[in-house]
Amino acid sequence: MVRAIGLRIIRLPRRRAVVVAGSIGYLRDLLVAPEAATPVRAVRIMLPWKAIRPGWSGAINPLPRLRRHRVSLPLRREGIATITMRLHAPLPLRDVVASALQALTPVRRLPMPASPDVAAVGLLPGYLPATARTGTLPRPDEIRPTDVLLGPGEPSSAGAVLDADQTRAGGAVLLDAVRVNPWGRARAAHLEDAMRVRLELSTAPPRSSLLVRSGRLDGIGLDSATVEMLRRIHSVSVPPAVADFPPAEVAALLVQIAATGAVLAAPSLPPAVTELLAPELAAVVTGPQPPPDDPVAVEEHSVRQRRAALRGHAAGLVLPRLAAPSFPMLATLPTVSAVLMTRRPARVVPVLDALAAQTYQDLEIIVGLHGCAAPPALTEWAATATRPVSIVEIPPDVDFGTALGLATARASGTLVTKVDDDDTYGPEHVWDLVLARHYSGATLVGKGAEFVHLEERDLTIRRAAGAAESYAELVAGGTILVGRGDLEAVGGWRPVPRSVDLGLITRVKAAGGLVYRTHPFGYVYHRRASGHTWDPGEAYFLDAATARWPGLPPYAEFGVQHTDMSASPSLT
Repeated sequence: MVRAIGLRIIRLPRRRAVVVAGSIGYLRDLLVAPEAATPVRAVRIMLPWKAIRPGWSGAINPLPRLRRHRVSLPLRREGIATITMRLHAPLPLRDVVASALQALTPVRRLPMPASPDVAAVGLLPGYLPATARTGTLPRPDEIRPTDVLLGPGEPSSAGAVLDADQTRAGGAVLLDAVRVNPWGRARAAHLEDAMRVRLELSTAPPRSSLLVRSGRLDGIGLDSATVEMLRRIHSVSVPPAVADFPPAEVAALLVQIAATGAVLAAPSLPPAVTELLAPELAAVVTGPQPPPDDPVAVEEHSVRQRRAALRGHAAGLVLPRLAAPSFPMLATLPTVSAVLMTRRPARVVPVLDALAAQTYQDLEIIVGLHGCAAPPALTEWAATATRPVSIVEIPPDVDFGTALGLATARASGTLVTKVDDDDTYGPEHVWDLVLARHYSGATLVGKGAEFVHLEERDLTIRRAAGAAESYAELVAGGTILVGRGDLEAVGGWRPVPRSVDLGLITRVKAAGGLVYRTHPFGYVYHRRASGHTWDPGEAYFLDAATARWPGLPPYAEFGVQHTDMSASPSLT
């Protein structure tokens, strides 16, 4: 039904328009369509809509010249949404749609200490987010009208002028990670019997298509329905014939496919295409494929691939680097503060080693000692650490929530992540959380406790603990990442003795914020014989196990290097 509806624009007299979209994705597609430049005074938008979580709704963005508006959402969680907007004077249709999107889905920038205002001359490129500007720029006054301009321009009117084709010929293939990402990708897509497709290119327009059992899905710039389909597909094979087509177009297509999580198999990719891919992504898609009979290995491969695609090609992360010659500061990612609160300082060195090994560069570590002093091993570790480390001693009579707040007050990061003292964190864990915050727009992100290590048995099980890559009600407390400003805006940590994670999540949701759960790889939740406030017993976890491993799972995402594939999971 989504593809049947597609996107329709009905123009009416007196600069009025009706927009009918098959999904929010199609509404996003309109932002970069030529029709988006049409000036309008009144718009009605209609589309099928499902609340991200029960009871959630957003609010439109402020819009100049707005006279009145009405947002009508379905009585139940799913149905038809209608947004009507009337203006005092005409504005481009794109501006009106970009404002309306906020009422239907989160569109929030990654918090940064400094970021550029991006604009484009002419049509907005499809790899730019909805927050970018297009059309005629105003004349400069006290400050320039934009910081980064895509297209012809004068340095005096923009701090950095980038060729609009630089994303192709210049070696930086970009994508809009808010539109093309793995949201909704399910574990079933990695099973051996999941659907596979092959990529075919032709000389006649459109020059690319995915051939699947149900027909052709066209477009170098993947439309919403194609992106949603790819999130459900196991893999896409790339034939050697792609060497006959423009390398930039092939690379742009592959980057988008990779970001959805569909596993790309391209053993003979032409060098001209490989050079346009981020080295990390090129290594994944041209390297060895995972064993088809190990769905966990396939899923891990998908995680590495989409991380590489987003980290190396998301416009929100890469464009600032391209503008670095004019704005060196913009190449800096948001700083992250990892806050670790413990009553057992003798146990924290392994988790501190895991934090030190994180691939995310701008990371500081805050260790809160709740009612205990720092042992020599911790002091020695901090003295030789290569990252900034602060140790905060907190009196024992302070409740846990207040103690966590006191430790967080010492953090200087734009983003704050909570770390537990006895869980396992893989080297890419922090990067995963930052990327999830970027493409989900959620206030708080985290991972599910799918991988659970039972210490008495030295056994790790995997269980179904809610859908990954989805907006959720809960995430594991030891994986929470939230903006420092967002944390303070909802009141910070609650002064309670236990369940501080749930207390914060409840506050975020009560304030209208969203919680997003990314994939579970790189995090193992540990269960001990005692010491947990919630203890349903080992049988609770064993009965829910879908896979088991002795020790930790033998995959690099967990910081474990195994070459013996006989350690594949025992499926139950």
